[in-house]
Amino acid sequence: MTKKTGMESMRSLYKIGRGPSSSHTIGPERACNAFREKHRTADSFRAVLYGSLAKTGPGHGTDAVIRKTFAPLPCEISADAAAQNLPHPNTLDLFAYKEGEEIGRARAMSIGGGTIRFEGEQADTFVSVYPEMSFCEIAAYCKENGMTLSAFAAMREGEALWSFLQEIWTAMKSAVRRGLADEGVLPGGLKVQKKAKALLENPYENEIPESRENRLVSAYAFAVSEQNASGETVVTAPTCGASGVLPAVLYYQQEKNGYTDAQLLRPLAAAGLIGNLIRTNACISGAACGCQAEVGTACAMAAAALGELFGLGIDQIEYAAEIAIEHHLGLTCDPIAGLVQIPCIERNAVAAMRALDAVNLAGLLWNTRKISFDRVVQTMKETGLDMHTAYKETAEAGLAKLPL
Repeated sequence: MTKKTGMESMRSLYKIGRGPSSSHTIGPERACNAFREKHRTADSFRAVLYGSLAKTGPGHGTDAVIRKTFAPLPCEISADAAAQNLPHPNTLDLFAYKEGEEIGRARAMSIGGGTIRFEGEQADTFVSVYPEMSFCEIAAYCKENGMTLSAFAAMREGEALWSFLQEIWTAMKSAVRRGLADEGVLPGGLKVQKKAKALLENPYENEIPESRENRLVSAYAFAVSEQNASGETVVTAPTCGASGVLPAVLYYQQEKNGYTDAQLLRPLAAAGLIGNLIRTNACISGAACGCQAEVGTACAMAAAALGELFGLGIDQIEYAAEIAIEHHLGLTCDPIAGLVQIPCIERNAVAAMRALDAVNLAGLLWNTRKISFDRVVQTMKETGLDMHTAYKETAEAGLAKLPL
């Protein structure tokens, strides 16, 4: 694979799609659509799932989304959880048949955030939009030219970025509002009760402002995460499993301070830069690097968004994003029963509150920072690679082993 010499557009980071997992549903769906398009004459298909797709695919709905994608044509699906030396933990082989004869095959990897790569090809269709590949480079350019992170993003992406981000924010708000109105039990068999509406409507006794903020931010994060767990439409930020963090903090600020939709687009742009940097230099896949790569990245994106919204300087925003990642290092991905419910939903709420704490600390202590954002991203990657496979979206260790 050709080495990347820049970063892609954040359009490939923010994706609107159905949950519960960007890597297990959106990614395989896109791979199957691309494979089917190449083999239009096929009358049947076969898919073999490996790694995390084999171990937690049924809980995430991977088999269901593959069948729906190839329908009305039949698709036989099997899983090989014991396969070794995979190119990525989320790997699947696809086969096309006509009258019983194989007419095509391909190996695809769902590498996080709904992005796919076919073996021997770049991830999707890679187009370098940003020559810069580190926060250090971006910060230097912004300081030299007196630009904010969002202005820098618009310069590189073009003014059409704003209409795209408006679509993204509309989808995020819709997920929050649907989740706040929803009740009942999440699908999948764990009998998890939806809690967003209760969090919204039931204040603590003698509630103080700080407690109210935590309750509301948690309600908004639960709302999106419960929509994701129900297979409803969310925005990958950076993934489906971490989709509740960024909209929660921005929706809270809009409700509290009356920001217009237009005023929230620049924070979304700053968050997109942070997510892009982590995706380029480390990973956003829980199966590859643990939940630190998903919820940790989402927290860093949310912290940067808040920093941009509040008018903090480049160094302060860097510190906020660095704090967010640093304090998620080593976080495992251990969903119970392979469902994006326990502990995933609560983690979104906790990360949203942590993003608020990170930006508050950064505003006060930014000039004492000793670690760069780029260095902590590299550390996250190294930590993820060192983490035992059983703790990376396999449902084999950690909380996933607890009996319910």
